[in-house]
Amino acid sequence: MSRRHFLRSAVLAVTGAALMLGSAGVALAGDKPPIKVGILHSLSGTMAISETTLKDVMLMLIEEQNKNGGVLGRKLEPVAVDPASNWPLFAEKARELLAVQKVAATFGCWTSVSRKSVLPVFEELNGILFYPARYEGEESSRNVFYTGAAPNQQAIPAVDYLIGEGVQRWVLAGSDYVYPHTTNKIAEIAAGR
Repeated sequence: MSRRHFLRSAVLAVTGAALMLGSAGVALAGDKPPIKVGILHSLSGTMAISETTLKDVMLMLIEEQNKNGGVLGRKLEPVAVDPASNWPLFAEKARELLAVQKVAATFGCWTSVSRKSVLPVFEELNGILFYPARYEGEESSRNVFYTGAAPNQQAIPAVDYLIGEGVQRWVLAGSDYVYPHTTNKIAEIAAGR
C-alpha cells in the first residue's frame, strides 16, 4: 500500500471517529480534547521485525497530521500497545484500547490470526479497526476496514491467465496459515469453473 493511500485512510478514519465523538457530545464547546488513535502492532516477539515499522509509520503520519492542524481542529494522540506476537494477547490489548484508553479508531494487526483474534472484541465494543494487510476474504464486519487485496483479486486473474495460456497444471506453494490455505481453495475453485 502506498504511503499516500495509507495516509488518506488514516485521515478518513480519524475524521470519521472525530465526527462520531462530536455527535455523541464528547467534545464540549470550546474544549478540544485530543482524539486518541490506537496502534495495535507487535513491538516484541517474532512479528516485531515487520510490525515495529508499521507502528513507526503510524506515529509519523499522526505527527504530520498534527502539524497540519489535526482533525477538525483537534490533535491526534497515539496510544501504542504491544501484543507481543501473542494472538490471545491481541484481543486483550484491543479491549484495553477500546474500553480503557477509549480510542476513536485503531490501526493494526498484520496477520489473519491477529485480526481474527481481535474481531469479536471490536464487534462487542463497537470499535473501528483499520487492517492494513492483504487478507483472505471470506469475512466482513462493519467494524473493520479491510484495506488490502483479497485472493479473489489476485488468484482468480492469475488462474484465468494461466488457463488462457494453455497451462493445465500448476502448483501454489505457501506457508501453513489462513491466507495461503484460502488462496489455494479459491484458485482451485477458479480452475474448476
